[in-house]
Amino acid sequence: MPTEKKERIVDDVTQSFEKSKVIILAHYQGMTTAEMTGLRRKLQAVQSELQVTKNTLFRLAAERLGKRDMVESASGPTAVVFGYGDVVAPARVLAGYVGEGKGSLTLRGGILGARVLTPADVATLATLPSREVLLAKVFGQMKSPVAGLLGCLTAPMRGMVGVLQARINQLEEK
Repeated sequence: MPTEKKERIVDDVTQSFEKSKVIILAHYQGMTTAEMTGLRRKLQAVQSELQVTKNTLFRLAAERLGKRDMVESASGPTAVVFGYGDVVAPARVLAGYVGEGKGSLTLRGGILGARVLTPADVATLATLPSREVLLAKVFGQMKSPVAGLLGCLTAPMRGMVGVLQARINQLEEK
């Protein structure tokens, strides 16, 4: 029988599901409270939130939103990271934390939009450049042909100016 407190927790998790752009699940058994607090602070800096809830309550929230694929990953001590900003940032923080070997945190998977992510997908997501860098690369690629065309169009004029300048220098020497 669900209590009022459990219903509130399920509602909070459901709201976090709806607001988040990316959700990442991690196994956190063996982490100290200080390590968990440090990880929470790092995640808060990148507009993300780490929640630890009972798996049954997490499953209820996931099923309420039709995210049944997430239910399989929630077994044992599971921490759920909700990313509200850049989708790469929370994955990068978690992968960096796993790579440092500080705690016994392991990635279990996640969800990005409607796509279910495996632990390998989350690690790959962490290696992607940020949105701003990707946009800069796209705009740089769009600008390159225009700059090349401009160079081709101005080359004859530059050549003519060079010839005239050489002739002026030649006449001044005489």
